[in-house]
Amino acid sequence: MFIEIVKSKIHRVTVTEANLNYIGSITVDEDLLDAANMIPYEKVSIVNNNNGERFETYIIKGERGSGVVCLNGAAARRVQPGDIIIIMSYAMMDFEEAKTFKPAIIFPDTATNKLI
Repeated sequence: MFIEIVKSKIHRVTVTEANLNYIGSITVDEDLLDAANMIPYEKVSIVNNNNGERFETYIIKGERGSGVVCLNGAAARRVQPGDIIIIMSYAMMDFEEAKTFKPAIIFPDTATNKLI
């Protein structure tokens, strides 16, 4: 049996931009992606702590060290710059493997979006 579990999580990061006039996705600082074991084009779930919105999109790599977290396209209507969000990705794995799997979870500084 396979189950879906959290693979990676960027917990409480601040939205720096919302760009409605873009094709879609979330742009994330490459430092955060590396630390959370996430990659460009990976599907992610977004939870907005400010308004309760939950939605899915995919990742675009942002400039390393910039602290950028930008929601693009239609997702830009779900956030405002300054909102605190959680970014999560999931993986399918065997039930027994899942029992011992440890997800990559990071807690950036919400003032700068830099790793603590």
